[in-house]
Amino acid sequence: MRNGSVQHRPFFKVLIANRGEIALRVMRSARRLGLGVVAVYSDADRDALHVRQADQAVRIGEALPAQSYLNIPSIIAAAKASGADAVHPGYGFLAENEDFARACKEAGLVFIGPSPQAIEAMGNKAGAKEIMKKAGVPVVPGYQGAEQGDEVMLAEARKIGFPVMIKAVAGGGGRGMRLVADAASFPDALRSARSEAKAAFGDPTVILERAIQSPRHIEIQVFGDSHGNAIHLGERDCSVQRRHQKLIEEAPSPAVTPELRARMGEVAVAAVKALRYEGAGTLEFLLDASGAFYFMEMNTRLQVEHPVTEAITGLDLVELQLRVARGEPLTVKQQDIRFEGHAIEVRLCSEDTAHDFMPQSGRMARWQVPDGIRVEHALQSGAEIPPFYDSMIAKVISHGASREEARGRLIVGLEHLTAFGVTTNQAFLMSCLRHPGFAKGQATTAFIEAHRDELLASRPDAAFDTALAGLLLYVTNPRAPSWRSGRSLSATFPLPVKIEIAGHPHELEVTRERDGSYIVTSDGRREKFEIDQLDADAVRFRHDGVMDGAKYLRDGDRLYLQHRGIPFAVTDLTLAAPKAAAGNGGDGKVRAAMNGRVVAVLVNPGDRVTAGQPVLTLEAMKMEHVHKAGIDGVVVAIDVAEGEQVTTGRIVVEIGAE
Repeated sequence: MRNGSVQHRPFFKVLIANRGEIALRVMRSARRLGLGVVAVYSDADRDALHVRQADQAVRIGEALPAQSYLNIPSIIAAAKASGADAVHPGYGFLAENEDFARACKEAGLVFIGPSPQAIEAMGNKAGAKEIMKKAGVPVVPGYQGAEQGDEVMLAEARKIGFPVMIKAVAGGGGRGMRLVADAASFPDALRSARSEAKAAFGDPTVILERAIQSPRHIEIQVFGDSHGNAIHLGERDCSVQRRHQKLIEEAPSPAVTPELRARMGEVAVAAVKALRYEGAGTLEFLLDASGAFYFMEMNTRLQVEHPVTEAITGLDLVELQLRVARGEPLTVKQQDIRFEGHAIEVRLCSEDTAHDFMPQSGRMARWQVPDGIRVEHALQSGAEIPPFYDSMIAKVISHGASREEARGRLIVGLEHLTAFGVTTNQAFLMSCLRHPGFAKGQATTAFIEAHRDELLASRPDAAFDTALAGLLLYVTNPRAPSWRSGRSLSATFPLPVKIEIAGHPHELEVTRERDGSYIVTSDGRREKFEIDQLDADAVRFRHDGVMDGAKYLRDGDRLYLQHRGIPFAVTDLTLAAPKAAAGNGGDGKVRAAMNGRVVAVLVNPGDRVTAGQPVLTLEAMKMEHVHKAGIDGVVVAIDVAEGEQVTTGRIVVEIGAE
C-alpha cells in the first residue's frame, strides 16, 4: 500500500488544506525547510490569521465545511491556481479521506500523508479491526456488519450486551459516538449518532463495540517511509475526555511501564510494516486495569496532541512528514529514540462547561498568551470565532523534567493566559490538572464523569471575586470619582451596584472611605480594598494586608475579570431594566442556546409536549445539542427550518400552555 511514485519527488510549495492553529503549525515547519506555503479559507475565515500569514491564500467556498474545507474540487483548484505542488491536510476535515488523497495524486500533487489505499484500509473502523485481528492484535468485541437497519443494530447490541458504544465507521474526534446504557435508549442514540456522522463525515454508517468500563486511552505514535522503515515514538495518554473528545494528553503515560511500552510499540510497528505505511499515524488502544490492551482504530494523519511527543523526543513531526513525503528515508532509528522528561497538553475550547460544555462563538475581545510555554493558536485580540468549526481554539503544552514539574508549569501557564470575550474551558482545565486523581496519574476515561461535581464546583473565592467585580465596575465607570483622589474629609454615601455572574444576580454597595479605600458590602459580607494601581487592563490592590492583582476588560456594561487565573464575565445590571424570566423557556418559547444549524425538528405544530421533551436539535462546532420544551403544552409554531443557521437567543419553537 505504498504511495505512488508521484509522491517520491521534490516539491517546493505546500497548500495547507485546513485552517486555524494547525495551518500555522504546518507553515512553521514548511518554511524551515525552505518551502512556500498557501492557505485556503472559507467566507467565515476571510480575515483569519492563517490567511494573513501565508504566502498566498485562496478562497474555497462558503462558511459551512461541506461548502469549503470538505470541498475536494475547490481545494484541488486552489492548489493549481496558486502553483502549489504538494498538499498537507492537517487534521480533521479531509485528513483521512482516501478520495482526497487520490484526487491530489491524480492532479499531480504530492499528498503529505499515507496512500489512498492505506487511508481506506485503516480509516474504516470496521475494516481496520478485521486487519488487526488477522495480524493477531487484540480488538474490542463488537459488530461491524453491512446490515445497518434499526432492528438489526438493536439485535446486535443485545448480543454484545449493554452498555455498548456506537461509533461512526468513518469517524474521529468523538463525532458520531454514543455510549448507550440500555435497549430503551438505543434507538434515539443510534439516530443521533448517524445524523452527526453524516454531517461530519458524509457517511452515516456506524459500528457497535462492547463498552469497556473506565479504561485508559493510550495511543502509539508511528512513522513509516517509502524505504520499508518503521518506528514508534512511544505512547500518549489521552484518557481525560468529555463527550469522547480529548481534553488533556500527556507523554509518557503514568500507567505504561517500559515493558508494556515495548509490547504496544512492537504491535504498532508490525502493523505499519504490514501496511507498508508511509508518513505519520497513530494506533489507538484501550488499556484496562489488568494491563490488557485492545485496538480501537488507527488515525492515518497527524494528531492534535503531537506536540507532547515532540517535547519528549525532540523531533519535529511535521518536518518528518514533509521529508517522508519527499521520498527521504527516516533519519532516526528505533534504538536512537530517547524520551526526555514529561509533557502535558490541554485543549482550550470555546465552550461553557457549566452548561454541558455547550460550544460558544463570538469575538475574542482580548487574547494574550503567557511567556515560557508553548501555545499553538491562530488567535489575536478582536478575532472572530465562527460557529461552523471545532470548538478547540488553542493548545497549551508544557514540558518538564518530571510529570509534576510539567503539571505545575501548565497550571501557571493557564493562570497567565487571557481569553476575554468568549467563554472557554480555561478554569475547568485548571480544575482537572489540580485534581488529586489527575495529580496521582490515576485518570481514566471515566475521570470527568466521576468527578464532574468537584471539577465544576464554584470558585473557592467566589464571594471575594463578586466584591472585586463590583468594585471594578464602580471605579471604571466614566462618571466615577477618580480613585487617585486620596483622602477626603468624609466618606461617600454607599452606592448600589447590581451585577450578574454566570446567570446569578448579586446586589452590592460600594463606599469610598475617608482614607481613600473602598468598602464593598454584599450578602452581609464586608470587604475592604485599597487600590494601588489601575491600568487599562489590570488592577493592583491590597486586601487583608495582601497585595494582589487581577486582569480585566471593561466593554460597555460588560466586565471580563481574571483573578488568580480564573476568568469570569460580569454584567452590570445597575441601570438595566428588569429582565424577563424566560431564558429557560418558561414562557413557552424555546430559544437557540448557541449559534448553530438546525439538523432536526422533532415536533410538529399542534403536537402536545411535556416539559423536558426534546423538540429540536442544533449542530454547533461539529456537535449536536438537543433543545427541550420548558413547559407542558401544545406546539403553536416552529420558527425555523431544517438546515437553517440560527443565532444565539433566537426563538425556534413556540409552545402554548394548555
